[in-house]
Amino acid sequence: MDHPLIFGFALVATDVVVWRCAVPSNEVARLLTRLGIYAVFSALLFDAGLSPFSEAPFDASRGLHVAGAVLEIIWWLTGARLLSLVLDTLFLPKMWRRQRLFEDVFSAVTFLAAVVASLAFVLELPVRGLVATSGALAIVVGLAIQSTLSDVFAGIVINTTEPYEVGNWVSIDGVEGKVLEMNWRATHLLTGQGDVIIVPNAVAAKAKITNSSRPAALHGLTITLEITPEARPGVVLDALGLALKGTRAVLADPAPSVLVKGACVQSMSYEVIAFVDDMGKKSAVANELYDLCYRHLAAAGIELRAPGEPRARDLAVDLRDRRIGVLRRVQLFGALPPDDLARLAQALTCHAYEAGEVLITPGTVSDLLMIVDSGVLSTVASKGEEQIEVARLGPGETCGEDGLLAGIPARVTISALTNSVLYSVKKDALTPLFKSNPEIVHSMCAEVSRRQHTLDKMGTAKSAVRSEESFFQWLIDRVRELHDLTL
Repeated sequence: MDHPLIFGFALVATDVVVWRCAVPSNEVARLLTRLGIYAVFSALLFDAGLSPFSEAPFDASRGLHVAGAVLEIIWWLTGARLLSLVLDTLFLPKMWRRQRLFEDVFSAVTFLAAVVASLAFVLELPVRGLVATSGALAIVVGLAIQSTLSDVFAGIVINTTEPYEVGNWVSIDGVEGKVLEMNWRATHLLTGQGDVIIVPNAVAAKAKITNSSRPAALHGLTITLEITPEARPGVVLDALGLALKGTRAVLADPAPSVLVKGACVQSMSYEVIAFVDDMGKKSAVANELYDLCYRHLAAAGIELRAPGEPRARDLAVDLRDRRIGVLRRVQLFGALPPDDLARLAQALTCHAYEAGEVLITPGTVSDLLMIVDSGVLSTVASKGEEQIEVARLGPGETCGEDGLLAGIPARVTISALTNSVLYSVKKDALTPLFKSNPEIVHSMCAEVSRRQHTLDKMGTAKSAVRSEESFFQWLIDRVRELHDLTL
């Protein structure tokens, strides 16, 4: 039991335990531990008279001879593995390590070299003939797996030039998706439909690649609109420019832009280009832009209809129809009966505001419901010394509900971001509408409750309103009291 070979196998078993149990948990510490075990193992072999560069001694005992040969072969194979781990852990960039390609290729080469060295030094086999034979065999195998080798070398090129990395959103050969894995054969993409598509490296190396994740904080989006040619391009461009200003997620640098893409008898094509700082925002911002473009075009009097279709009436519409159009763009009033709309339209008053003009300040109690007809408003809340923009309001959106419904002081500053036109209606004119359409009251109270909750989550100054009941129910009770309603 005192023979040094026993301790050699014990060290090999210890190395296997460290490898399989991942002890210690830190990768670098674990590698250093294995290197230490390997150094002790090497010293033990040489001390016992075993050299991995020669055949094992102990000819008098066949058992000891075989055991020595096994330890020498293990020395070569373990050394090859540790060499590849040192390269992978200490020298390769993190991105290359995630892709595994270089580690796999280098490991295969080092293990092949270790096997050949074991055959030549430990077993003293004639490797020259083996190498010559293997060369001819390699030619035959290479021809048989030509496409696979093409993928391997293409993978080396891709990993070296780094057109994309794991986690990027790319388009390769017309296939768009998120890069899940890059290995020696192919790139794995997760598409927007949840499917995994495997693109061979040879195809990716020759294809046109679009990497939407670079630059990391800059992602462009484009929407195209077909507008009737009867609309003056200058008016359309102004309306679409306001739509871009109404989206907080759009970056100011690079500046968004609108251009006339083309013109024909049936329509004129306009392109809206914007940039966001997160790939995940592109779809949501594109949808928001479509909605804002629709509302701002409608506010500019540009009808969204089939190109070439004649107008139902002349361009000059009377003020009453204009006011009804403003009310119909408000989601709250869109489903009201024509008679109620007509009565409410008569109570509307028009106001024009210049950019930078303040409409509502914190602490004021509004008795007006204000409806944005055109332009963009900015809503800003105070959090200590910091001013935070909470929202932007465009055509069809409203403000002032807090004071109108329940006499709640405003917690935000609302100002005109651009030149804007608003219509307002007083509380007395809304009370009859509330009585005949109680669903409007519930919708407005829900919106006010949502806004108050958003401000609370942001940590802004709390409202003076306190109640043991839910805030929504408190609002309903206040509306009953202020407007003398039965809901």
